[in-house]
Amino acid sequence: RRLPCLLVKLRMAQNLRHAVTFVEQGHVRVGPEVVTDPALLVPRAVEDFITWVDASRLRQKVLDYNQERDDFDLAA
Repeated sequence: RRLPCLLVKLRMAQNLRHAVTFVEQGHVRVGPEVVTDPALLVPRAVEDFITWVDASRLRQKVLDYNQERDDFDLAA
């Protein structure tokens, strides 16, 4: 139930090492708060609220790849 394991399970990271790096660099948030501790235990109730940080470059790359990036985001 640790955060990097859930990132791999949700396919937000390819492997555990990348998931730990993403968390330590501040690319992941759980609910409204940014998490930088890879040892965080995530309860099942909060598991659905694991997302990228809004200003994350990884989030922008994923949206570009899926062709879901909004034109309004380009100006910001």
